[in-house]
Amino acid sequence: MSIKPLRKAVFPVGGLGTRFLPATKAMPKEMLPIVDRPLIQYAVDEAIEAGIEQMIFVTGRGKSAIEDHFDIAYELEATMEARGKSLGVLDHTRLAPGAVAYVRQQEPMGLGHAVWCARDIVGDEPFAVLLADDFMLGEPGCLKQMVDAYRQVGGNLICAQEVPEDQTHMYGVITPGTRDGRLTEVKGLVEKPAKGTAPSNLSVIGRYILQPEVMRVLENQGKGAGGEIQLTDAMARMIGDQPFHGLTFDGKRYDCGDKAGYVTANLAVAVARADIGDTVRAFAVDLLR
Repeated sequence: MSIKPLRKAVFPVGGLGTRFLPATKAMPKEMLPIVDRPLIQYAVDEAIEAGIEQMIFVTGRGKSAIEDHFDIAYELEATMEARGKSLGVLDHTRLAPGAVAYVRQQEPMGLGHAVWCARDIVGDEPFAVLLADDFMLGEPGCLKQMVDAYRQVGGNLICAQEVPEDQTHMYGVITPGTRDGRLTEVKGLVEKPAKGTAPSNLSVIGRYILQPEVMRVLENQGKGAGGEIQLTDAMARMIGDQPFHGLTFDGKRYDCGDKAGYVTANLAVAVARADIGDTVRAFAVDLLR
């Protein structure tokens, strides 16, 4: 079996971020910081670690801050250098020419539609999809773990996580086949199953490695759950035609599309930091006391 290398990653960043209003009225939710780095920066760093060469951002109106973040900032850099400050803090915020592309999703029609908008840049290659508000902490990073597995099994690979039975209706859920350690054969996918009907407690988390054929499936796909074009539905139609696996992530996931998850992620990262960890931990202990 010939397995094509993975060189491209799609970042769907066109969402409105309504759950974080008014903070996201003028700022993309993907630019919300975890301590001092925006969510989208963590996702891009994760992709770079996994060997991704081209970042494809599917943006929408009001998302220019993301483009500015990954561009050169002449005035800022000149001022920092003049003051003798290191530019190391800006590492990976300057993506090289050709290493980044932007495409517009003109209306919010769902994750499947966002991925489909990148079809011309993806071309006939496998590609990764990373959702920045699924904040993943692990060593190595989530996508690197998935790439290592992809090199063994090829085909389509999704990140899986066990969730409590009473939460399965909030996720895409895997119908599992044979299991080999953290790798599970995917026999089926259901998007947000009704309570009590989920085929397992293995949910689909916001990291995917997909073959280009998914774009042709999305081309003719109608609306699914929530009246949106669902990526899960398109993936489900590819099962049986190509290898399909779920990899259970070895690490910690924080749902930063949720306010409590976002605050928790900030606290978790802050207490692990050498520069501020002791102060934050002492404050948290005192506050909870």
